[in-house]
Amino acid sequence: MEKESLPTDLPPTPPVIPPDVVPIKADPRHVRVPMARKGTGSIGHRISLSANHFAVMRPTNMDACFFHYSVRTFFASLVYHESASLCLVCYDASVTSEDSRAAESKGIGRKIMDKVQQTYSSELSQKVFAYDGAKSLFTYGELPKKTLNFTVILESSYGRGGGDGNGHGSPSEGERKRMKRGGRSRKFDVEICYAAKIPLRQIEAAMRGEESGQGALRVLDIILRQHAAKKGCLLVGQSSFHDDSRNFVGIGGGVVGCRGFHSSFRPAQGGLSLNIDVTTTMILKPGPVMNFLLENQNVRDPFRIDWQKARRMLKNLRIRTTHNSMEFKISGLSEHPCNQQYFSLRVKNDGNPDAQETREITVYEYFRKEKGVELKDSAPLPCIDVGRPNHPNYIPIELCSLLSLQRYTKSLSSQQRASLVEKSRQKPQERMRTLTDAMRSNRYHEDPILSACGINFSDQFVRLEGRILPSPTLVFGKGESFAPRNGWWNFNQKQMLEPSHIQRWAIVNFSARCDIELLARKLANTGYNKGIHIAAPCATFEESPQFRNASPAVRVDKMFDHYNSCLLEDLEFILCVLSEKKNSYVYGPWKKKTLSDLGIVTQCIAPSHKINDQQYLTNVLLKINSKLGGINSLLSFEKTPSIPIISTSPTIILGLDVSHGSPGHSDMPSIAAVVSSREWPLISRYRAAVRTQSPKVEMIDSLFKPSVHEDKKTDLGIINELLIDFYQSCGRKPEKIIIFRDGVSESQFNQVLNIELKQITEACDFIESGYQPKITLIVAQMNHHTKLFQDSPENVPPGTVVDTKICHPLNFDFYMCAHAGMIGTTRPTHYHILVDEIGFSADDLQMLVHSLSYVYQRSTTAISIVAPISYAHLAAAQMSQFIKGEYDSSDTSSSHGVITIPGNLQIPAMPKLHKKVCTKMFFC
Repeated sequence: MEKESLPTDLPPTPPVIPPDVVPIKADPRHVRVPMARKGTGSIGHRISLSANHFAVMRPTNMDACFFHYSVRTFFASLVYHESASLCLVCYDASVTSEDSRAAESKGIGRKIMDKVQQTYSSELSQKVFAYDGAKSLFTYGELPKKTLNFTVILESSYGRGGGDGNGHGSPSEGERKRMKRGGRSRKFDVEICYAAKIPLRQIEAAMRGEESGQGALRVLDIILRQHAAKKGCLLVGQSSFHDDSRNFVGIGGGVVGCRGFHSSFRPAQGGLSLNIDVTTTMILKPGPVMNFLLENQNVRDPFRIDWQKARRMLKNLRIRTTHNSMEFKISGLSEHPCNQQYFSLRVKNDGNPDAQETREITVYEYFRKEKGVELKDSAPLPCIDVGRPNHPNYIPIELCSLLSLQRYTKSLSSQQRASLVEKSRQKPQERMRTLTDAMRSNRYHEDPILSACGINFSDQFVRLEGRILPSPTLVFGKGESFAPRNGWWNFNQKQMLEPSHIQRWAIVNFSARCDIELLARKLANTGYNKGIHIAAPCATFEESPQFRNASPAVRVDKMFDHYNSCLLEDLEFILCVLSEKKNSYVYGPWKKKTLSDLGIVTQCIAPSHKINDQQYLTNVLLKINSKLGGINSLLSFEKTPSIPIISTSPTIILGLDVSHGSPGHSDMPSIAAVVSSREWPLISRYRAAVRTQSPKVEMIDSLFKPSVHEDKKTDLGIINELLIDFYQSCGRKPEKIIIFRDGVSESQFNQVLNIELKQITEACDFIESGYQPKITLIVAQMNHHTKLFQDSPENVPPGTVVDTKICHPLNFDFYMCAHAGMIGTTRPTHYHILVDEIGFSADDLQMLVHSLSYVYQRSTTAISIVAPISYAHLAAAQMSQFIKGEYDSSDTSSSHGVITIPGNLQIPAMPKLHKKVCTKMFFC
C-alpha cells in the first residue's frame, strides 16, 4: 500500500457491532507506565502564588512501621435487655438475613470496632488503630498476637419490626415477658488477623513518585477518615461533612447542600503535602417527614402528595420518632390510612392473667388510646412502615423526623443546580480563610496515630511560582485580528471569519409564548451584522395545542406530519423553539429525528423574552454557523501555518470522553465519544464518532473493533472511522496523533495506556501494516481539589500555569487556568502527559494546551479545558439523549437493535447519524 493511501470506502457511520466482537484487554507482557517529567516551562510572566496544600513534616522515626490487619465480623446472636421502651412491637428472636448481613453494613462496622477498642484495650496493648470501615485496620506498632478474637455486644440504637404490634411474630412466653419492657442488642464475634507490614519509609518512596509508596499514603488517608468519623461526620470518599446547620444551604425540593472538606495526602515536588479543599454534597433536609414530602413534591397540603412517588423516595431513609426518640429505617408505607390500617394487638385476659387474647385495632387508635400520643394530622394519611417483609411495623407519619446527614444521590434539576452554584460559591480570599480555619480546627497533630508517627503539619498555604502565558491572537472576518484581554473577546463589532449562507430553512415552535415572525427578523438582522446571509424562512410550524400533553416522541412525529418530502430534501437547517430552557423532554426525540432519520442540522432555543437581546442572538448564531460548516474565528497561526510541531507534518487531534447515565438512569449504557480534528493544518474544526458501551464502564472498548464480515476482515472501530475522515478532509494520513483524554483518575492511567492506547495503535496497524504514527497522550482532570490563589483578592489571571512545587515528583504534569474566573474560585485543569512520542518541549505543550482553550467555536471566552474534550463531552451528552428517549419510551430493546456484550448483557445500539450530518459539528 502506498504511504499516502487510505481506504475511503468505509461508510461514515458503521453498522451495529456484531455480538461476537470481544473487547480488547491489556497484554500483561507489554505494560506501559506514565512517562517521567522532561523539564519545566519558561515562557510567560512569572507570578507569586499560593496553593491549598499544607506541607507535611517528615516522620521522626522512619524505621517504624504500620501494621495491616484484616477484620472479619460475624453476627452471633440477639441479646435482650430491659433498658429501651418499645414503640409498637416486640421483637422476633429469630435471626434474619438482615441480621446476618449487619456486620457488613456501612455504619455498623465502625461501631463494632469502637466497642472492641473500648472493651479490650488491655488485650490490644493500649494501641489505637485506624479502621477503614470495612475489612482493614492499621496500627502504629504491632499488636500482641497475629490473630485476635473478641466478642462484643452492640446496643441497638435502631428499632426493629417484628411481632405483637401487627400480629406477625410469636415469641416464647419468657421472651414476651422480657420484651414488654426491654429492647435487644446484638452480639458479634470479631476476628483480627495480621496481613502485612507497611514501613514508614514508603512515604519517602511516595515523595519520589514511586508506586511502592502508595500503601503508606493509603494508611495516612484512612487515618484522616477515621479522624473525621470520630467527630460524627458523614464520610464520602476523602471528604467529611459535619452536622452543623451553618454548613447547610437549601436548594429546593427538600434537598440541602452540605458544605464539608476534602483532605488527602499528596506527594509533590516540594515534598509530601496535605491537600484540603471545600466541597459540597447533597443531603436530605432533616426534620419532619411530612414537611420534607411537601417540599420535595412542591405541593401545599398532604392530600396532593403522590404517595407512590413518596414510597420510592422514603425507602431506606432513617428516621427518629418524636414520642420516644427511637431510630428506624423506613421500609415502606402502609397500604391504608392510619385510621383504617388494622393490626392484631395481644392483650391480657382479665379473667386469666396468664392468658392473652387478640383484638383488631387501628394504628391511629392504638397510639391515641394505648400510648396516650395525641395525633393531629395522621388519621387520613398513610403510616411509615419500619418493619421487615411480612412483619410490618407502622408509625404515624407525624411522629417521624428524618435524621440529618442522609445523602441525596439522585440527579438535581437545573433549578437546583443553579441554586447550589449561587449559594455555595466563595471568592478566593473567603475560601482561603475557610481552609485555614479548617486546618486549625481539625487539629490533625492531636490524632494519636499521626502523633505517634511524629507527623506534623504546617498551618500555612504552600507558596510557589507560576507563569502567565501570553494569549494567542484570533482572526475574524474582514481580516481583523485581535489579542483577547483577560481571556475574553466581544463579537458585537466583529464578523465571522467564514460565515454560512442560509437559504432554505424552517422554524418549528413547541412554545406558545414565542413570536416566531419577530424572532426570524431579529435573527436575520443579527446575522447580517455578523456576515451571515439568512433568507426568510421557507416554512414555520406551530405545535397544535391538542398535542402538547402527548408523549415527547408523539409531539415530534405530529410536528413532522406538517412537512412534505420535497421540503425536507432541500432543507438546510431548522430552528426549533422549545418551551423549557433546559431538560426539555422534547429535546432527545427531536435531535434523534433530525440528526439520525432526516439528516438536518438543527438549533434548539428557548428565547422567551430574549428575542431582543443582541448578545443572546449572537451566541445562537455562533452555534448555527459552526454546525453548518462555517468558522467563527481562528488562531492566527492556523492560517500561516506556523503551529510548533503540528504544522510541519499532518497531525490529528483527538478528544475522548465517556458519559454515564444519571443517578436516576444508572442502568443506561454509557456513551463513548471521540472527536477528531479535520482539514489539517487547522486545529479549530472537528467531527465526532459515538458508541454505546456497558453502564458505568469508563474505558472505551470500541476504538478498535476487528470483525469478519462476508469473509472480509474489517475494523468497525472509532479510530478507523476518524482516520479515514482525516484523510478525506486533507488528502494525507496523520503522521502524529495528539490525544486528550477526560474523566479518568490517576488509578486508571495504566488502563488508559494498556487498553485504550493499545487499541489505537492496533487500529493504525490494521489500516496499513507497519503504520505507526507518533502519539502524545494527555489526560485532563477537572475533578481534583487543588486551587491556586494570588496575593490580591481576584482569581488568578487566565493563562496561569504551574509545573513545579505542587506537581507530581516524577511524572510529567502541570496545572493550567486558561480561563478567567468571574465568580467563585477558579479551578485549574490538571494535565498529565502519559506518553510523548512526538517530542514536545514543556513550553510547546503548554502553549498548545493554552491555544486549544481559545478555539471553542460557541464561546467568546477561553474555556477551562481544551476544546476537543469539551466537544467530546457535548457529543456524548447530546447522543445520550437518543438512548434516554428510547429507554424511557420502552421497557424492551431499542428499535435500532441491541448490542450483546460479554456476560450476555444487552444494551441499546446507538442510532446512526445520517450521512449528511455525521461529519459536521452537530454537537456545537
